Amino acid sequence: MKRIGLIVGIILMALVSLQAQQQVLSFFDENGTVRLETEELDASADTLVTVAHRKDDVVWSRMIYRIIDLRYKQNYQLYFPVNPDDPTYKSLFRLILEAVQDSMPIYDKDPRNFKPSFNELTRVRPQKFREGEYFIANDSEGEYDTQDDETFLVNYDSVAGKIVLNFDRYNNFIKNQVKYLVQEVIFFDRHTSRLHRQIIAIAPMQPDMAVSKEPMEFLRQSIRFWILYKDLRPYLAKNYIIPYQNETKRVTFDDFFQKRLFTSYLVGEGNMYNRMILDYAKEEEPAKKEQSRIETEMLNFEQDLWEY
Repeated sequence: MKRIGLIVGIILMALVSLQAQQQVLSFFDENGTVRLETEELDASADTLVTVAHRKDDVVWSRMIYRIIDLRYKQNYQLYFPVNPDDPTYKSLFRLILEAVQDSMPIYDKDPRNFKPSFNELTRVRPQKFREGEYFIANDSEGEYDTQDDETFLVNYDSVAGKIVLNFDRYNNFIKNQVKYLVQEVIFFDRHTSRLHRQIIAIAPMQPDMAVSKEPMEFLRQSIRFWILYKDLRPYLAKNYIIPYQNETKRVTFDDFFQKRLFTSYLVGEGNMYNRMILDYAKEEEPAKKEQSRIETEMLNFEQDLWEY
């Protein structure tokens, strides 16, 4: 018994010693300014927590498409700061540019289809950047000049063998980058007995690129390219979003999306007709009624899963 007591005492002393050795971070740094958590975040593990849903457990799913409009107050944090060289925070588009510069794959849109496809045929090659098919910034007259490389926001440097950014054109470009299209799947997992939402892909949209006045064609032309969320997520998880009204509340871009802190509106769903809402409801009131119908159907499905 004495030996057991001695062993327990040694273990308790070791635990106390380990707790005492843990670093206690002060709210202020050595300069007396508020400590930001950027360094602590960069030093953390690169592991991203994901839930593995078995195929046999998913008994219902529905693919939907939403637009995140950065002009809505709840989405301001994705738009600001507009300054490309802010030392502390980045906008969502600035973060995407850094990821593209770091060779994150992006995928071309299908001009005939609203839905994305992710394969080697649609993956954008560096040659595309050199030809100026992506990230073309507008000039002072609002027109595009594809003959001058200086108008490109992103170029491929064949000498350095990497993608480079044109910061001189960034300010002209970012002011029109106010919308993102999100492909999302909603599914019910009977193992967890709850409804889950998972973002599949994100597409930056730039309405000034579109020339058609037909609503659905206008949306198709506004899409620049598609990004898989799983490819962008490592960058989202390592960058804090600019705080709003509370400087102490530090939220990463990944938290912002995973916790659904943004607001959005529905533009379509997966269906056998391969149509989005604006394909058949071209006026504002019919489109709003269709949005409400789809949202109500999904809400009713979730409510009908339970017996009260």
